[in-house]
Amino acid sequence: MNLTANLRLGITGMTCASCAGRVEKALRKVAGVQEATVNLATESASVRGAVAVAALLQAVEKAGYGARELRDDAPVKPEPQAGLSKEAWHVLLAAVLSLPLVAPMLAMPFGVHWELSGWVQWLLATPVQFWLGARFYRAGWAALKARSGNMDQLVALGTSAAYGLSIYNLLVASSEHHSVPLYFESAAVVITLILMGKWLEARAKRQASDAIRALQALRPLTAQVLREGKEVTLPIADVAVGDTVLVRPGERIPVDGVIEEGNSHNDESLLTGESLPVAKSVGDRVTGGAVNGEGMLRIRTLAVGAESVLARIVRLVEDAQAKKAPIQRIVDQVSAVFVPSVIGIALLTLLGWGLIQGDWTQALLNAVAVLVIACPCALGLATPTAVMAGTGVAARAGILIQDVEALEHTRNLRTIAFDKTGTLTVGQPTLTLLYAVDGNEGRLLALAAGVQAGSEHPLAKAVLNAAKARDVQAVAVAESRAVAGQGIEGQVEGQRIVLGHARWMAALGIDLGPARTAAEAAAQAGYSQSWLALKSARGWELLGLLAFGDEIRPQSAQAITRLHAMGIRPLLLSGDNAAAARAVAARLGFQQDEIHAELLPADKLQKIQMLAKQGAVGMVGDGINDAPALAAATVGFAMGSGTDVAMHAAAITLMRPDPRLVADAIDISRRTVRKIWQNLFWAFIYNVIGIPLAALGMLDPMIAGAAMALSSVSVVSNSLLLRRWSPQKYD
Repeated sequence: MNLTANLRLGITGMTCASCAGRVEKALRKVAGVQEATVNLATESASVRGAVAVAALLQAVEKAGYGARELRDDAPVKPEPQAGLSKEAWHVLLAAVLSLPLVAPMLAMPFGVHWELSGWVQWLLATPVQFWLGARFYRAGWAALKARSGNMDQLVALGTSAAYGLSIYNLLVASSEHHSVPLYFESAAVVITLILMGKWLEARAKRQASDAIRALQALRPLTAQVLREGKEVTLPIADVAVGDTVLVRPGERIPVDGVIEEGNSHNDESLLTGESLPVAKSVGDRVTGGAVNGEGMLRIRTLAVGAESVLARIVRLVEDAQAKKAPIQRIVDQVSAVFVPSVIGIALLTLLGWGLIQGDWTQALLNAVAVLVIACPCALGLATPTAVMAGTGVAARAGILIQDVEALEHTRNLRTIAFDKTGTLTVGQPTLTLLYAVDGNEGRLLALAAGVQAGSEHPLAKAVLNAAKARDVQAVAVAESRAVAGQGIEGQVEGQRIVLGHARWMAALGIDLGPARTAAEAAAQAGYSQSWLALKSARGWELLGLLAFGDEIRPQSAQAITRLHAMGIRPLLLSGDNAAAARAVAARLGFQQDEIHAELLPADKLQKIQMLAKQGAVGMVGDGINDAPALAAATVGFAMGSGTDVAMHAAAITLMRPDPRLVADAIDISRRTVRKIWQNLFWAFIYNVIGIPLAALGMLDPMIAGAAMALSSVSVVSNSLLLRRWSPQKYD
């Protein structure tokens, strides 16, 4: 049996929030399902549990809807060709058939009085009712068989009542040879308006999911692979880990890998939000989906298909869009009783007008208006369309929101705790101070580079990079070896040379006095220190001091300043020494009470837990040691340049190492939640105002149909305004 832990299904046939609720209920009844959520806007279901795919598909079909499994490696559906779609043709035909029916009414204000014969009206209205409107009967009947209610039943009941009354009156008029009112135009126009609304709604929903399709479209279909010394073109599914892939200038990189040969620049804007091309050379990792610049690249494949970075990004965004925001629970509770309640109100309207006024024709028209205006479709779209638009535009900006609850909670953050190393700083030490006792800094750097030539230690790399930048040639050092916990030593022209901690120097009896002033300045700045000494025939001689600092990210100061401006308190939680933490904090604008240094991972976790009791708190980090705090925070932010553990623990991943994205994430969260509440207002207000007016006989069925269509379109269009959002620009 095909078992799965997480599964996504494509659902067809849903038209309103009640449909989504019915499918969700059916899925949850399947044995083995732990959690199931259905999204009307994306027409998809997300299921978690140990369950056979066939059982899920069968449950959905039994509920009256269609289903198929959605796979990460499925090819992207091509965009529709230019021209009118089937839905657009149906709307156009319905409008052409309905216009002659409503034309006499439109002409009356201009003093033009004419009327089509009853049988001509019937001839025009019938194809609209039973051919173009057949979808409402099919979906309504399927829901009825599943003992459920949905919008299609309301439309089918309402328009059928108007159409049936017109047939009855037409037959009476034919037998008694007198004129009676006909309502063919109401039924036809209502169906036309609803079809138009559904078509506009579908177009708007496609725009809301543009971000996902743009990411999916980054997947190349083929790759140029070297096999047995020959270049062959293979489908991307046939490329294996370890294969060598060739990427020419201007081509899209098909796999995740590491550059074995070549230099170029990669455009990763759609993956990370970084607008400038990124320089790439031998040894650098590249991401599938990025566009290669000017150079030919030879890449060794590290990941393809569902395991690639691009596939994981698409999967995470889709999962976030498929899940429900906490606000959606309100909508679900309303939708569960909405359709039966509306049918009850329509029945009361029919009986009330018929029994009290004695005008059963007017009673039926008012009941029809109640059925038509009361559409739960807008309610079902209010939350998911805003979530789709918000998460989509955030992904394009390099903010990957993995948890839809985080999207809602982020707006409430009042405290943001930052790790220092790798988050506010680059995370790679650089040689910041070079003090030679004899004043010859070039010789000092050459000796330090020579003794560390074969080392992989981060400080050694900093020395070697500094020597390369200053064009200093390393001195040849023999018998170089590391001394555990102390430093490194070797032989230069028969003399012993050591580079390491001050305590090692003290143990060797080396006088550090000549560089004491420089050492004190480096300590106040929070720099790490290494001392270089040489043993000659006269004894130990101190050559100089090397100090290392972690360079602050250029965007960090702006990030902290903006958070202060937004009324959010930033904190610095660092495992580094207090002097280093204070030095970085002072340059970034932290207040003294916002600095916490020398913290172990457990200390960071405890601090976050304490802050969480006081209100919503965010944590920003990049390392394994930050993972517990990231998981404990109300919302965890992981730097995309950090470890996989940190990214799994966090709810939001910043796809490029820019702490300013934290403020941008808070901004898009606030805007998205604001849109959700606006959408719910519009969805409810149409019904709150429209249903009483219809029941009181103050709303024509045609106007009710237009209002119902407008409610869904206005909700989705309002959500699409989020697509205009972009991260804040800085000078």
